[in-house]
Amino acid sequence: MDAKKIALLVGALLIAGITAFMAKNMFAGASAPQAVAAAMPKQAPVGPEILVATRALPVGTIIGPDSFRYQPWPKDLIENAYYLKGQAEPASLAGTVVRSAVTAGQPLTQGALVQPGDRGFLAAALGPGMRAVSVSVTQISGVAGFVFPGDRVDLMLTQTVTGEGPSLRAAETIIRNLRVLAVDQRTVPTKDEQGQMVAANFSMVTLEATPRIAEKIVVAQELGKLSLSLRSIAENGAELEMAIASGDVKVPAGGDANSEKQMMAAVAARPVDNGGTFVTGGNVSRFQRRTMPKQPSASGSSGGGVSQPVPEKPKGPVVRVARGNSVTVVELGGK
Repeated sequence: MDAKKIALLVGALLIAGITAFMAKNMFAGASAPQAVAAAMPKQAPVGPEILVATRALPVGTIIGPDSFRYQPWPKDLIENAYYLKGQAEPASLAGTVVRSAVTAGQPLTQGALVQPGDRGFLAAALGPGMRAVSVSVTQISGVAGFVFPGDRVDLMLTQTVTGEGPSLRAAETIIRNLRVLAVDQRTVPTKDEQGQMVAANFSMVTLEATPRIAEKIVVAQELGKLSLSLRSIAENGAELEMAIASGDVKVPAGGDANSEKQMMAAVAARPVDNGGTFVTGGNVSRFQRRTMPKQPSASGSSGGGVSQPVPEKPKGPVVRVARGNSVTVVELGGK
C-alpha cells in the first residue's frame, strides 16, 4: 500500500472519531423535553354577579362589609329579590339586620334583611330569647360618646347606702358583656365624609339582655346611677375560661371544631350578671367607709324606709311561752 492511500485512511479515521465525539457531547448535554401545560383561556362569567353570604348569618346578625361578596350566578336562576351588581350598593347594606337565617354561599334577598328605621328592625336585631332595655346616661357615664351600636359594654352601679353615721359610697359592676343595640334613635354609627365613625353625645342607650337581666337593670336605675364601661374586643377569652370553670358552659366532647366554634360564639354573645367586682369609698379614700353602715335602731328608719314601733317595757313579771321556734312574752301584771 502506497503512502497516499495510508494518509487518506488515517484522515478518514480521524474525521470519524471527531464526529463521534461531537455527537456524544451534543446528545449528553441535551435535556429531556418538558411537558408544558397550555394555559386555559379565561372564561367569562356565566351570568350576572349577585351578593352571596360569605359565612352563616343567623337571625339578628348585623351586616358588615365582610358578610357578603359578589359572585357570578346563572342568568336563568336570577330572582328579582337578589342584589345585582350595579343595581345595589354594598355600602347601603351596612348596618342592616338579618331577619331570616342565611347559610354560607346563599344569595342575599331583600326580604331577608331589615333596614335601620324599618318597622321591626330592633326586634330583628335581638337574639333568640333576648330583650331590649334602655338606660339613661350622661356624657360622662356614656364614655363621652365613644360607644357605638354593636359594641359591648359593662354596666356599673354607683349608690349611697345610708345608716347611722357616715354613709357608704360604693360602685360595682353588676352586669358584663352587654351588646349595644342603639344610641338614642341611631342603630348605625354616624360617619364622616371619609367613612370614619364619629363620636356623638347621646342621652339614652338601648342594650340587649335576657329577661332576668332586664329586670335587674330596671331596678338598678332606681337604686343609683348607672354608667357604661366599654369592653375590649379581646376580652372574651377570659370570659370563656371563667364560664368553663364555673360549669356554666360545657365543652363539646370529641374535639369537634364546629361545635367548639359555636360554643365560643355563644359565650361571646351572652351577658353575664354574676361575679361582678365592687369598690367602696374606703378603697378610694381613707376618710370614707369600707363596710356597710350600721342600720338604724327600731325607733328610727329601717333599711326598707318604714318606721317600726318601739315595744313598751313590761311593768311586771313576764312569762316566755315557747311554741317551736316562736317565743311569746306574756306579761303577768302586778308588782
